[in-house]
Amino acid sequence: MTNNENLAKNKPIGIFDSGIGGLTVVKEVSRRMPQETLCYFGDTARVPYGTKSADTVKRYCVEITRFLHSHDAKLVIVACNTASSVALEEIRNAFPGPVIGVVEPGVRAAIKATKRGRIGVIGTKSTINSGAYQKKLLELDRSLHIAAAPCPLFVPLAEEGWIDDPITLEAAKRYLTPLRKENVDVLILGCTHFPLLENTIRQAIGEDATLINSAEEVSKEVEAILAEKDLCCPQKAYKDLFYASDDIGGFEKLYHRICGEGNVTFVEAPSDFFSIVQEVRRFRGKIFADVIQWFEPLPPRPINQ
Repeated sequence: MTNNENLAKNKPIGIFDSGIGGLTVVKEVSRRMPQETLCYFGDTARVPYGTKSADTVKRYCVEITRFLHSHDAKLVIVACNTASSVALEEIRNAFPGPVIGVVEPGVRAAIKATKRGRIGVIGTKSTINSGAYQKKLLELDRSLHIAAAPCPLFVPLAEEGWIDDPITLEAAKRYLTPLRKENVDVLILGCTHFPLLENTIRQAIGEDATLINSAEEVSKEVEAILAEKDLCCPQKAYKDLFYASDDIGGFEKLYHRICGEGNVTFVEAPSDFFSIVQEVRRFRGKIFADVIQWFEPLPPRPINQ
């Protein structure tokens, strides 16, 4: 293997979300590909995206994609259903490598799981109003009956850590009662925050409905694309790098609650730092002679005697 090939394989997988919801994707990717280095950006200063206009979400997504590109990401996962629904084209225009959203993997899993052809979709207002899930489901199977409902309180409740709170259950019952009356047998959790509320959602929708969390499907797709492009890292060499645009201490606590322990560096990325990093790539070879080392190397493994 040449040095350039090794460098390409050691590049990180970039992942971003409006906040902590993308950590459900991180958990699956890390489980399936523990040898890969991850670079995550959680936009906790501007969460939630689901109540913002499409133009604003597109602008945020392009900024974050450029940020991950400056860290030499070899692939970007858009671990945000709102962003995947309204900004995927702009993200792909801003990044030269593979970009994977969460909508299509979730749709394929739902169609595979349904037995009665009655599929429910829940998400943020932006995701549901975009019709991304509904359009993609009907594109693959015109016979499906689809019921969709926005659940705007779920994201802030998940961000607050109110995972099994009575208030969260009451909100879930109000949101999901109409879908329960539609007799859906599959429910797509159309926001990466929503799997954090899975137990509560299951109580509200009923045990008969299969819940679809697209994180597992996304991790399978990432593995397949990296294998196809011969970009799988043979051995983890660097600590994962996790950014949050606000309250990095709270973000770190939620990371450990969702993902457990890991070799991770946590860094807060306020607006001034975030803006500067986006400009770094333009000056490589001009001001910066060498690639900036963003990632902390893992300590060498002990040699077995």
